[in-house]
Amino acid sequence: MRANAGGVLVTGATGFVGRALLRGLVTAGEYNVRTFVRAAAREPLDQPLPAGVGSVSGVGSVFSGEVGPTTDWSQALDGVHCIIHCAGRAHVMHETEADALAAYRRVNVDGTRRLAEQAALFGVRRLVFLSSIKVNGEETAPGSAFGPHDLPQPEDSYGLSKWEAEQVLGRVASDTGLEVVVVRSPLVYGPGVKGNLLRLLGLVSRGVPLPIGRVRNQRSMVGLDNLVDLLIRCIDHPAAAGETFLVADGEDLSTPELVRQLAQAMGRSPRLIPVPVSWLQAAGRLTGKAAQVSRLVASLQVDATRTREVLGWVPPLSVAAGLRGTVKAYLVQP
Repeated sequence: MRANAGGVLVTGATGFVGRALLRGLVTAGEYNVRTFVRAAAREPLDQPLPAGVGSVSGVGSVFSGEVGPTTDWSQALDGVHCIIHCAGRAHVMHETEADALAAYRRVNVDGTRRLAEQAALFGVRRLVFLSSIKVNGEETAPGSAFGPHDLPQPEDSYGLSKWEAEQVLGRVASDTGLEVVVVRSPLVYGPGVKGNLLRLLGLVSRGVPLPIGRVRNQRSMVGLDNLVDLLIRCIDHPAAAGETFLVADGEDLSTPELVRQLAQAMGRSPRLIPVPVSWLQAAGRLTGKAAQVSRLVASLQVDATRTREVLGWVPPLSVAAGLRGTVKAYLVQP
């Protein structure tokens, strides 16, 4: 650990990204790492730590609570010079809240405001906020890509709450001098992935025929290790303050190519049925699954050129290597 290294607080440390980030920070050995987790999630925190770290105590203090407009962050913030804020209400595929936007705002907007305001009071220098490419929108036109200066166009409650959180952070930064760094991420894949990609892994592993053989889209993704590498770089990089960075691997894939790479990593042959895209879209509308179909057939490309230039950042892991690691972890899971 560096002499006089300040503390780094990771929120959401038991989540998909948070766990990997914690591993990365501990492995780097340069930071006094502490964590803030949901009260119910505190006990499993010792499970993902690298060999030799031992337990929760090996990564410094662990604080627990719920992220919201009244959270008391004071104990967690004492001695911290940077926060990486991964905690939040994640995108929910099957919403159960009567007012989804209010639920997202309570955690993602009001909770983030509370954290930033208290961080400024405690002299925290920088807050790195993990946002979402959904702030920009749900899809891109063929041959185009989202850039960091594009007009935000969130289309769902989750994306809107992330955009509102970014604006709140901008106001707190302006009022207090807190350095804010925003990182907008597309789909993150890696060992332990959940959601749609986990379902796709299951379909490919079982050899289920997939009617996407005629899809010609392009999708940007980011490997978990690559995202963690960028977040750690944002802790101290002098050019990061006040910036919004889009992140992606830089190797966009069509949905059929993604399936081919997953199948290859499993030692299987992909089963792609050439169904016209218009038929898939019509089926999505008839079944109320238009959004799910759109994620399979539409393009969503991210231009992370400026991120690479400003930070001198190169993703350490290729897409092929990242997908192989994802598949390997999937095949050995209980």
